Amino acid sequence: MSRFFRFLVMLLVLAAVLAGGWWWWQQRSAAQEAGNSAPAAAAGGARRGSRGAGGPPGMAIPVTMTTAEKRDLPLTLDALGTVSALASVVVRPQVEGQLMELLFQEGQEVKAGDILARIDDRTYRAALAQAEAKKTYDAAQLANAKVDLARYQQLLSASGVTRQQVDTQRAQVAMFEAQVQQDQAAIDSARTQLDYTVIRSPIDGRVGLRQVDTGNIVRSSDTNGIVTVTQLRPIAATFSLPQQELPRLLRAMAAGPVPVDSIPAQASEPVERGTVLTVDNAVDAATGTVRVKATFPNDSGRLWPGAFVNLRIRMEVIQDALVVPLVAVQQGPRGAYTFVVKPDNTVDMRDVVLGAVTQSEAAVRQGLAEGEQVVTSGALRLNAGSRVTPAEPQAAPPRAAP
Repeated sequence: MSRFFRFLVMLLVLAAVLAGGWWWWQQRSAAQEAGNSAPAAAAGGARRGSRGAGGPPGMAIPVTMTTAEKRDLPLTLDALGTVSALASVVVRPQVEGQLMELLFQEGQEVKAGDILARIDDRTYRAALAQAEAKKTYDAAQLANAKVDLARYQQLLSASGVTRQQVDTQRAQVAMFEAQVQQDQAAIDSARTQLDYTVIRSPIDGRVGLRQVDTGNIVRSSDTNGIVTVTQLRPIAATFSLPQQELPRLLRAMAAGPVPVDSIPAQASEPVERGTVLTVDNAVDAATGTVRVKATFPNDSGRLWPGAFVNLRIRMEVIQDALVVPLVAVQQGPRGAYTFVVKPDNTVDMRDVVLGAVTQSEAAVRQGLAEGEQVVTSGALRLNAGSRVTPAEPQAAPPRAAP
């Protein structure tokens, strides 16, 4: 019985300790909640005052604003393209011989017909001289045969020779005439071979790195050739578009030239402007894209073959669209809306229906009129009826050079 009594006393002491701990925890939690509610209430009051709902009357919120205007809105697509030369020629010799002279500097701009190199031409000059001598010999025989033919024709009238002899001599003259024509063809061939010893640029362009030095024997079968000439002006860029955009692009090309602009990596660099040249004749089934080629004048020489370039293609232009900056459009439970500044410097929360949207602008179909002022920054602090004041947009802080 004494053991049971001690066990009961221990249970009562433990229950008392647990009850005291629970009471202490409840008091501490209540004190913390009371301490946190005071700053929150003060902050809520301040926010209500800033919105004008509970703050001092007439308090204006600084915002930036702009005017909704009607103008043409271009719709564009961005793509990553690869610059490629419209023409690139590997200059190879057409005759075999020792390379005697290189008449270009690596990286030089050349015109079509400029001499790039010379090959030893002594054997080809000898062949030309031999062909010319052969023609002279055959021409002399032709002249003698023509004199004999004239003599035989005079004797035929006096019955001094037979008609068969005259016909034979006439055939001899024809044979020598054919031989002279063959000699002339041999001369033309030898002169062409001699001209091949002077290697000229086939196109206007830029010379690359030379592949062979003077003194080497060069042949037309050489894989690398002597040098590569690449056309840089104009130049092309190839890019891919999704097949869903192909009908829009074809409609734009049917209406006129489709402008294509380069997107420079830095704002200080100029924009290269070109036009779409053609569209590939098939869609790539593996990627669902179609390849498009555009051309650029590249007068500045900034576009380089093989380089990647960001391009912006103007697909279409919406005429007389009511345009506002995209930052002026907010999204809410009912859809898009914007804050319109009224003449009394209060704002009206206006629901709008958007049309086409670009990266920085939006076309408004309904809910806004031309010339109305819309808020572009500071809209998070506004409610319907809030009073605003124009504020100058803050410039970005200068960035230190790395």
